[in-house]
Amino acid sequence: MLKSRWLPIALGAGTVIAVFAILELLLRIGVVNKYIVPYPSDVIMSLERILVEENVVGRTRETAFEMFVSCLMVIVVGVPIGTALFRYRALRRAVLDWVAAMAAAPLVLAFPLFLVLFGRSSTTIIVMSVITGLAPIVIKTTEGLIGVRPVLMNVGKSLKLTDSQMFWKILMPAALPVIFSGIRLSWTFVLISVVGIEFLINLGGLGQLINDLAERYDMPGTYAAITFVIIVSVIFFMLLERVETWLRPSN
Repeated sequence: MLKSRWLPIALGAGTVIAVFAILELLLRIGVVNKYIVPYPSDVIMSLERILVEENVVGRTRETAFEMFVSCLMVIVVGVPIGTALFRYRALRRAVLDWVAAMAAAPLVLAFPLFLVLFGRSSTTIIVMSVITGLAPIVIKTTEGLIGVRPVLMNVGKSLKLTDSQMFWKILMPAALPVIFSGIRLSWTFVLISVVGIEFLINLGGLGQLINDLAERYDMPGTYAAITFVIIVSVIFFMLLERVETWLRPSN
């Protein structure tokens, strides 16, 4: 059991190390331009420097705050919208395709409009990230509620549950696994949006750190900052997976 749990982790880590080693070799022999892609060894050495010199803790705190607010708002707004689309079929048929189209739309290109509306502030980042992350959770909430097995609904009716009891005791628990899939997707979009908009408008957080290092043409530092963001993202989604497992112990 222990072996089966650690084998994928070891395989993933070994793959990353192998890719870094191959890239280092290609850079050393001149196949890849070292002025575009720095040596992986230099990137690893730069991690300590950016942690010490670039106020990474403060920047991470700022990005985490924007992430927390955006992720919370995505749930608060997205789940009720998905529930409304489930309850009202005509509304679902009219709106759901547009929601799906919104998931594929490059909303980040509208950031100048949001800068005019909300100014160069964290509010712009949060509002844009919430809008970016809404589509998956709305769609998955609707799908999860529609996909509840009729036998469960019949049990609720036989017990003469009210509409509110039916929703909270049968519909929502049964749809929770699908809704959690939507939350995972939404939070992925939110994370990408937060860091990306921080980079675009050069305002606080880890996105601004990457922007600053790139403008200084500190290529090892830039790639080290990107690596740090990836590590933080991996930790974040590993914790989310643990929370999901805790909420669904039967799985």
